[in-house]
Amino acid sequence: MSSSLAALQIADWRRLVTGLYAGVRQLSATSPASGHELWRSGRDELFAGHPSSPLLRDARAAFTGLPIAAYDPDWRFEVEVHRAEQPHRMNVETGTDGTVPFDLVGTVRLPYLGSLDVWRLASYGGGLFLPLKDALAGKSDGTYGGGRYLLDTIKGADLGPGTGDDSLILDFNFAYNPSCAYDPMWACPLPQGGNIIDVEVPVGELYHGDHF
Repeated sequence: MSSSLAALQIADWRRLVTGLYAGVRQLSATSPASGHELWRSGRDELFAGHPSSPLLRDARAAFTGLPIAAYDPDWRFEVEVHRAEQPHRMNVETGTDGTVPFDLVGTVRLPYLGSLDVWRLASYGGGLFLPLKDALAGKSDGTYGGGRYLLDTIKGADLGPGTGDDSLILDFNFAYNPSCAYDPMWACPLPQGGNIIDVEVPVGELYHGDHF
């Protein structure tokens, strides 16, 4: 495949993901469970049929749907972002995109879970980034060992703001696996210390793969 064709296909993938999340936000305003069902079915459709699906060829042929847990409203939060008092940069080495810099925006505090760092992509396009690694990571029928993403707004994965100026909607039912969970060609930025928690998060996209 030519690099120009691949670029057009990835652009289309991101366009469709952005549109999917727009529909999810609209539905979730009145029925988060309905928004989640739209998200689940939309991701299944993209993974099954889009040329930029991260599934390898053999996996795509046998694909019947992503392992996504049933919606649980107890895992949806509106949280305030407590802005970072001091600047802090995280540089993540990736094989495909080189060194990816992130600047700390602040932290969010969640009941029973503790705090998570919220990052901003410090390169072209900006965008909020909130990865997560929970206590089920790497366990059989648990979550992907490298961690999952809650938000990656530069790629369209955005559940929207809360009612306050510094608030976000964080719904762990929408946690999803990065592309590197399915195709080793990808090298994804994964959760660092401030985004690792010792609590099990049994909702969102799970992981039944052979590698962790």
